[in-house]
Amino acid sequence: MEAFAIARVQLSFASITATPTGPERFATAFYTALWSETSGTRELFPAGMENMRQRFTTAVGWAVDKLTDVDGLDAFLGQLARDHRKYGVRPEHFRAAGHALLVAVRECTPLILWTAALERTWAEVISHFTETMAVAAAEDDLPAAWGATVVGHERVLADLAIIRLETDTPIPYHAGQYMSVQIPQRPQMWRYLSAAIPPNPQGQIEFHVRRVSTGWVSGGLVSEVVVGDRWTIGPPLGGLQVDQDSGQDVLMIASGTGLAPLRAQIMEMAMRGTNPRTHLFYGGNYPCDLYDLETLWQIAMTNPWLTITPVTEELENPYWHPVPLRETPRGLQEPIQGKLGKVVASFGSWSDHQIQIAGSPSMIRTTLYALSAGGTPRQNISFDPL
Repeated sequence: MEAFAIARVQLSFASITATPTGPERFATAFYTALWSETSGTRELFPAGMENMRQRFTTAVGWAVDKLTDVDGLDAFLGQLARDHRKYGVRPEHFRAAGHALLVAVRECTPLILWTAALERTWAEVISHFTETMAVAAAEDDLPAAWGATVVGHERVLADLAIIRLETDTPIPYHAGQYMSVQIPQRPQMWRYLSAAIPPNPQGQIEFHVRRVSTGWVSGGLVSEVVVGDRWTIGPPLGGLQVDQDSGQDVLMIASGTGLAPLRAQIMEMAMRGTNPRTHLFYGGNYPCDLYDLETLWQIAMTNPWLTITPVTEELENPYWHPVPLRETPRGLQEPIQGKLGKVVASFGSWSDHQIQIAGSPSMIRTTLYALSAGGTPRQNISFDPL
């Protein structure tokens, strides 16, 4: 597709999501069209659709941004298609969704931008989306989901838990990926969690979960999960990984439980003899938010290629968490006070690094802005959309 045509589609989608209510309106238009025109599809989705609508708009935006990177786009679409198999979605459902997507785009794009030429271009783009996904789902020979048993549940903070599981059979993920999970306490409510350890033949996996005040599932994950619970885990997603052959050093930036996918990669790298120099900035509001700092310090003390820089907005823990501050081991980086993105950007442009960011959407946005303002090329930076 020509660059001009891609730019028109991207401009159209930007206009759809430009207002605070735009993403919600777009997702609602899509699901309304899908359910009204294709019988039997509503039952594939949970009753509560708020998170589903948010993820849908995010995924479409990510795919539209990737139109100039066909290989990256197709890899993303293939992963999404395989992940949707757990809902009972079949290849023909993707084609029905394509029609509903075109209806939603037409309905939500401002009239001043909508033309016959733009409609043809969108139809071509959506056809590529749906056919790629339909083929990927039809050709996938892996299970639609895996069963797993909770073997450990540790509350490391009042609102944060480390959950360990053993899967019935090993899941073929790579360090840095995430998966959707369904727990018995919240049936039909899938949530995405990043693996915090590398894959292993025993099928052991670990997730780090923080309770979100508005979340339907995170509270159950932190407070209600018990050893022996049976989970369902969807196929691996995401593309965060270190390119060992690029010759570039690595910059990792994590806040909160966003540490998990970066931690898994660092643990896997520690099993190798040679690695690129890697600098991890690990941030939180308070020192106690850096819940896994001691693990990272232990790895750094025996792996000279790894540098850990703790960053907190406050130097003391809050009154409700009166835990003594950790003493930094001799020779390691002392904590820095400040906002994570600004602290990282203050070290320079990082233009010669491969960069990964993991954390909340707001943290990713502010860190991207700080790095870009400091001269870091956007194409050097990777993060996952969901």
